[in-house]
Amino acid sequence: MEKSQQDITSGTAAADEVSTHDAPLKDIGNESRLATEIEHSMTFMDGLRLYPASIGWSAFFSLGVIMTAFDPQLLGSLYATPAFQRDFGYMYKGSWIISAPWQTALGMGNPIGQVLGALAAGYPMEWYGRKKTFAACVVGTAAFIFMQFFTRSIVVLLLGELIGGLILGTYTTIAPTYASEVCPIALRGHLTSYINLCFVTGQLLANGVIAGTSQLDTHWAYSAPFALQWLWPLVILIGIPFSPESPWWLIRNNRIEEAEKALNRLSSSKIDNKLVLAMMIETDRLELEMETGTRYIDVFNKVNIRRTEIAVAVFTTQVFSGIYLVGYAAYFFQRKFIRIVRLIDTVLIKVVAGLNGGKAFDMSVGYLALGWVCTCLSWILISKFGRRRIYNVGLAILTVIMFIIGILDCTPNFENRPTIIWAESTLMIIWNGVFDLSIGPVCYTIFCEVSATKVRTKTIAVATAAQALVGIAMTVAIPYMINPDQANMRGKMGFFFGQSKSFSKASDKGMLTAVDERRIISAVPDMVLVQGSRDQRENI
Repeated sequence: MEKSQQDITSGTAAADEVSTHDAPLKDIGNESRLATEIEHSMTFMDGLRLYPASIGWSAFFSLGVIMTAFDPQLLGSLYATPAFQRDFGYMYKGSWIISAPWQTALGMGNPIGQVLGALAAGYPMEWYGRKKTFAACVVGTAAFIFMQFFTRSIVVLLLGELIGGLILGTYTTIAPTYASEVCPIALRGHLTSYINLCFVTGQLLANGVIAGTSQLDTHWAYSAPFALQWLWPLVILIGIPFSPESPWWLIRNNRIEEAEKALNRLSSSKIDNKLVLAMMIETDRLELEMETGTRYIDVFNKVNIRRTEIAVAVFTTQVFSGIYLVGYAAYFFQRKFIRIVRLIDTVLIKVVAGLNGGKAFDMSVGYLALGWVCTCLSWILISKFGRRRIYNVGLAILTVIMFIIGILDCTPNFENRPTIIWAESTLMIIWNGVFDLSIGPVCYTIFCEVSATKVRTKTIAVATAAQALVGIAMTVAIPYMINPDQANMRGKMGFFFGQSKSFSKASDKGMLTAVDERRIISAVPDMVLVQGSRDQRENI
């Protein structure tokens, strides 16, 4: 800590010698190297003290992710709400139900929107900036909540979910991009992994809201939860005019003075932002020299392909690890399965025999609460260990747990041995905790930091879209794999996801070890320090 403070102080003193307000770009190479060295020496506590505004605005832009998580979780819970079933379903053997095809169609709104929205967001974010794009998307979200709130037709609701999902998908690109561009290295890991916490928060809030309204016998049982979604656009639209634009975007658009003002707003007055500005300008120049490009096709060129591979691999591994299976954990508590109501994406199993709906709900809340706590605890690991170590160790533990679940399910007379069922369910809870301690949050950090700044938005969008595509496949496949009238794999699905993780671990480890740990932590600023041959820079 003391060393870091001395570095910052000496950096400011050095800046007085090499830069002035009249000539801010004088000796920019030396300034940029000094700024990079200072940033690398900064500790987490230094970051908290010197960049409080960066923390606040990064968290503010991540509010969109809470909306992204809230909507599908809410919709899934509504399938089991009596008033919603009556108004949007049909009578089947004396009970109102939402048909499986309609559940599937409605549930696809969010993942399909994530694919299209993530890719579509890349263009306005580069044309108009992060701030204006975020504001426009929030206005769009508020507009389509009207469709959800007033409709009494399942067709109109589907249209609202599909179009609304398209906009919600943009937030998964905007939030990590902004967080990675306004925070110093010392805070970047924590604030990019904070996005995972926002997902869990959105799901928890949705469960809490539906718990309070589900027993209402009028349309307010579902209209009230839909209406509560307006809270987030209201908060965001009030705050967005005061938010600073990404200084990286301003520099790439040659708005240097505005970039310096944005840096001043994001940091303490103790930081000499002329040094930081010099580092950013030099990085932008080097990327231009390396021809990193700014188009989607450029994320696959020889300079960026390795970064793109890493981003896509670490993010899709979230799905291959079995995260879509976690919602089915209530399944393993049952000795007999009579009726299963499938809730798409985040899934809750409601069974006539065994646990009642209230206990199943309590368990789902427990999962989410555990995930929330473990994501917070992951920040301690991020401060003490490298991203690669957290990711690979976590993935290895998740693989072992899945294989153990599969082995337990192979025991004779499984359904008449409740201790085995409880053991599998307990392992699923442990699995969820390990996930949110490791690959859940840290993958956001890796795929934000590994991309070149000029194509960061595009790289994040491609990785997000790839993950959503795999998620769509899992959303369709898992019910057929687990339902008793289909494959009825039960806990044997642990073998499927365990094997998937084994494959992912092998491929991810190869890509992660191919990139120096230090350069993953700060992929682009290190180029400023590498002033050797062009080949050295291209191999970063």
